[in-house]
Amino acid sequence: MAGFVQRMEQRQVTLFLAAIGLGLLVGWLAPAAAPALSSTITPVLGLLLFATFLGVPLAAVWRSFLDRRFLGGVLSVNFVLVPAVVFGLSRFVAADRALLLGVLLVLLTPCVDYVIVFTGLAGGAADRLLAATPLLMLLQIVLLPGYLWLFAGPDAAALIEVAPFVEAFLVLIVLPLAAAAAVQCGSRRRRLARSAGSIETCMQAAMVPLMMVTLAVVVGSQIAAVGAQAAALLAVVPVYIAFLAIMVGVGLVAARLARLDVPASRALVFSGATRNSLVVLPLALALPASLALAPLAVVTQTLVELLGMVVLVRLVPRLVPGSRPDAARPSSVALCDDGP
Repeated sequence: MAGFVQRMEQRQVTLFLAAIGLGLLVGWLAPAAAPALSSTITPVLGLLLFATFLGVPLAAVWRSFLDRRFLGGVLSVNFVLVPAVVFGLSRFVAADRALLLGVLLVLLTPCVDYVIVFTGLAGGAADRLLAATPLLMLLQIVLLPGYLWLFAGPDAAALIEVAPFVEAFLVLIVLPLAAAAAVQCGSRRRRLARSAGSIETCMQAAMVPLMMVTLAVVVGSQIAAVGAQAAALLAVVPVYIAFLAIMVGVGLVAARLARLDVPASRALVFSGATRNSLVVLPLALALPASLALAPLAVVTQTLVELLGMVVLVRLVPRLVPGSRPDAARPSSVALCDDGP
């Protein structure tokens, strides 16, 4: 079993690309399956995050709040440098208000869910990025209306609702994190150690397959809608590709200036490049019918980003070389004291 898991990890990029290809094929040939696939995104992503959190030393997450250098770097990149980059790139689609709003909604909001997974796969400090999640979520809720007001006008600020952000945080972060904490605590208690250990082993082995399923269902659920408006959405694709490329460079420079270690540097790069598309999509879907392209612009970013993340899992460790850190995929560390 261990050998099979190791072979999957060694071929993860190929397997991820195959999963994206499968999603494209299913979504294109069977567009009627899109609603069913969409309904599976949240539970599949939640399970993937649960598996990820089981592999993170959760006791160290709380200590990561004290890492002011990393937190300062993540907040500065996402809420100072990213808006400057987004303002410049969004001017290329400013003539189309629907595309402009879609681009602004998705690029101004840092990811708080699967970015942790990709960070861990690339040997980054998943624990420190997890510790930054509440601040990232809170600040994007507070600052997004102001950015929209500046970049798209006063009426755009009225689009923001808190509910999708809160729901995503509870379902995709709090619940999987609480479940992982419970399993890790159970592994420290004699009566529960065997069951908890089995869960940890099983979920660690399932990491790559779960990532493949997540990629396939996200792509498969969205590709038909995007394909139907491909000509109109073509203008945003270069914007999203440019954003990824620019933010990788910005993250590398910011990490160097902040003198971060290798795991933290990789985490900073992923945080700056990865966006909160699955959370802001409900906001875009609630827009008037005249802005129907906005949610499709958000979905297009998701598709571009997922392909980019697969590449970055292999590329970032080469751009930030160093030994694979123990914090990337460690053995469990309990959150509670030994019990009977």
